[in-house]
Amino acid sequence: MRNYFSKSHYKQTGLTMVELMVALAIGSFLMIGSVQIYNQSRQAFVVNESIARVQETAQFAMDTIEADLRMASNWGRNSRPLTVEGRSLIGTVNPNGLPEPIPNCGLGWAIDLANTLDGENNDYTLPCAAIGGVQANSDSFTVRRVTVNPQPLEAGRLQIQTTRIQGRLFADGNIPAAFDPAASTTHNLLVNTYYVAADSALIPGVPTLRRKTLAADVGGPIVRDQEIAPGVESIQIQFGIDVNEDNTVDRYVNPGDDVYDPDAAGYIPGARVMTARIWLVVRGLTAEVGIVDTRDYEPGDVDLGVPADNYRRMQVSKTILMRNARI
Repeated sequence: MRNYFSKSHYKQTGLTMVELMVALAIGSFLMIGSVQIYNQSRQAFVVNESIARVQETAQFAMDTIEADLRMASNWGRNSRPLTVEGRSLIGTVNPNGLPEPIPNCGLGWAIDLANTLDGENNDYTLPCAAIGGVQANSDSFTVRRVTVNPQPLEAGRLQIQTTRIQGRLFADGNIPAAFDPAASTTHNLLVNTYYVAADSALIPGVPTLRRKTLAADVGGPIVRDQEIAPGVESIQIQFGIDVNEDNTVDRYVNPGDDVYDPDAAGYIPGARVMTARIWLVVRGLTAEVGIVDTRDYEPGDVDLGVPADNYRRMQVSKTILMRNARI
């Protein structure tokens, strides 16, 4: 009889200890590699997301400013602010008794149309308070123009009736008597003052780009303060000036320079703002582990120094041509 229990008929039914240890070692290496790949991918995603958010903030802020600046000195059917009657004149802030916006940002803030672009170098001096405080070493500037498209008449809103050769400010909702409705158009007056606040109302502790903007309410013109882009840490602007009326930029000056202000002693007759250079320094909304910002930021005419903190930043700049500056 054959012995079925002989050693030659035994079959292996499991793993040896050596095989088990080898399998565990290989599995551990694969697991460690997978975890490392996941961590690296996750870290790369977080970094890319952070960079994208900062870039997105910078792009949005620049686009908002550019759209306004590019249309500066648009007065409807013409681009000559000195032809608009009812504007603020030298020595006469409000010659026609037009209602001043409330809260008042200074007599003539809304109707000083001769200063299509104006500003303060590394300062904010409007009597209407900056919401969230004023960020140090940041410019403020004001853009004055009208809406691109004609608008319906609206009592209590500052509007301009314009033709090819003249215009007039009014706020009673009635077309001025000297203007033919068929040969003129009605446009809303737009006035925006941009500045950087030290503290955002949306995200406390974060600097933010804001603007004072002319609007209308039941009682008449008002000034609203709008938060535009939390994370904007500094804004700098310089104006490209044509001083000899050849429609080319001859020099760049800081906002507030006398050379382009018709009311200033240092004004050069015929000087006009043709372009604007904008610098923005934008930072992330939260600190990031493993980041130390050691870059020396020098936008415009200021040196902001080295932050040496844990926020991601970027500096962007752009030169913007005023579409309506040439005459």
